[in-house]
Amino acid sequence: MARDKDADRSVRGKQGHQLGPEAKDPTRAVVIVPVLARQPRGDDESSRPRLSRSADARHDEAVGLASAIDLNPVHTAVVTVADPRPATLLGSGKVAEFADIVKERKAELVIVDHPLTPVQQRNLEKELNAKVLDRTGLILEIFGERARTKEGTLQVELAHLNYQKGRLVRSWTHLERQRGGAGFLGGPGETQIESDRRILQDKITKLKHELETVRRTRDLHRAKRKKVPFPVVAIVGYTNAGKSTLFNRLTGAGVLAEDMLFATLDPTLRRVRLPHGTPVILSDTVGFISDLPTHLVAAFRATLEEVVEADLVLHLRDISDPDTAAQAEDVERILGDLGVDAADTSRVIEVWNKIDLLDEGNRERLLAEGASGKSPPIAISAVTGEGLDTLKALIETRVSGELETLTVTLSPAQLGQVDWLYRNGDVVSRTDNEDGSVTLSLTATHSARQEIESRLHRKSGS
Repeated sequence: MARDKDADRSVRGKQGHQLGPEAKDPTRAVVIVPVLARQPRGDDESSRPRLSRSADARHDEAVGLASAIDLNPVHTAVVTVADPRPATLLGSGKVAEFADIVKERKAELVIVDHPLTPVQQRNLEKELNAKVLDRTGLILEIFGERARTKEGTLQVELAHLNYQKGRLVRSWTHLERQRGGAGFLGGPGETQIESDRRILQDKITKLKHELETVRRTRDLHRAKRKKVPFPVVAIVGYTNAGKSTLFNRLTGAGVLAEDMLFATLDPTLRRVRLPHGTPVILSDTVGFISDLPTHLVAAFRATLEEVVEADLVLHLRDISDPDTAAQAEDVERILGDLGVDAADTSRVIEVWNKIDLLDEGNRERLLAEGASGKSPPIAISAVTGEGLDTLKALIETRVSGELETLTVTLSPAQLGQVDWLYRNGDVVSRTDNEDGSVTLSLTATHSARQEIESRLHRKSGS
């Protein structure tokens, strides 16, 4: 199954990324989406098989990844692979077919939306006469362009170097690998490879040292936040689920939020005051994606520690996406790798975003299905604001306890606490007494009630 696109179609944004020569037009690319006939099971035989993602969804995601770095997909195709070839992944007939397409469309780059071994990548480049990037390499390129902070840049560079370590042989195939005769010394090719590996390893060691310094700094910041005990709420989800849009809606921040895969890479933290005055730290994290390269999971562990350390995790799902169940499973697997149990409903809240994009029938059906569970998800629209009051109320209940009703009387010496009570509770009624005292009836969270009692006790005892 192939999907041709107009060769002259331009994609949004600036010129192509560093993958192609500097030119005014975006780099012309052919996108191939191999679909294996036999779906792989999990990491062990006892685990259940992964949910099958539709070919259309995989195709659209691959094109979205290519467009995320301003490539021009001049031809895209979904290819069923019944028997993966060790040398090229695809069969010889398909390889020859794509070689003709690359030549006809004058493509400079071929994207294969599947992990490739170094041998497969080298053989495909030779047969197709174009640069080849697999899914891992493409995601690394996107992350490299998106990184803005020093930490993000270091993490991407480290991941890229680890990815390149096993592929150095591709650059030196023109040199002999072994010297002839009875000598035991390697030939010039082997010498060059070893030299390059040492250079790469030195760079990797240096980057790890720099990232360790960044990690220690992040730990210090986290320790400071714990001294002022603001709960941390992390937003996680599949890329393009709407995390940054929700973050902006809740905080008023100006984080980049576009309909683009990996629009945001570097984490952002903001303090938010919830409806009953509870302050929390909200964290926007990098989007997850299926088959996220292990190099990236390892390199971004320092950033993802914000998720591990969070008091509450919001798992945001694009409920309008036909593949939302498979996307949710991918996110849950990555959370599990980080040590976060997605099934722990006391710590993880499932949030269904983009309900405004559903028609009435699907909306009612999905909401009914969600309501039948033990811990119903919260349905919202980060764009329209629908459901956000319910979400904020639930967040506040989880981090500060259920709302309680109480009545307090402040003596004239305690009137300085009135403003704090108004900011940290809902004042239902107020009575100004003849002796100068004030009686307030209010609702507040359990933790706010404890703080109120502590403040009044300290004030009366002083």
